[in-house]
Amino acid sequence: MVIISVISVNTIAPIIVGMERGFSKENYFETLKIIPFLWVIVVLLVRLVAGPLAGRMMPRFAGQTDGFNARILLDTLLNVTILSIFLTIIGTWVGSKKISLEPFQNFFHSWFRNFGAAFWIELVIAQPIARFAMKRIHARQTSQEEIVN
Repeated sequence: MVIISVISVNTIAPIIVGMERGFSKENYFETLKIIPFLWVIVVLLVRLVAGPLAGRMMPRFAGQTDGFNARILLDTLLNVTILSIFLTIIGTWVGSKKISLEPFQNFFHSWFRNFGAAFWIELVIAQPIARFAMKRIHARQTSQEEIVN
């Protein structure tokens, strides 16, 4: 989860801010200031909201014969949908440093854009890197176990 959340927050937030305010060095550096707060919020949302909700929804959509890749894709879709809904609102509040009705007034316009950016970054960048890292960690652990035995 750490690998995915760090990659996601450090790529999705700057892209969304860039699409909202324009891509500039100043906007990027402004985004870097809020990333630590967003990372904590993302981790809490994943553990307390998105993970449990997606876990309850998975059996309704995934069949017993569905393969690993289909389950990963569905899990990513469910988690990104849930997180993007919450973060479209909360992210706006954190970024603007005030709680307002603005994220609700522009919700559908912002959410579709945010969901699209987040889904493709998760699918093409974050998830593959995290799976590769986990394979390497497990391979290293297995080889160390073989040396010990």
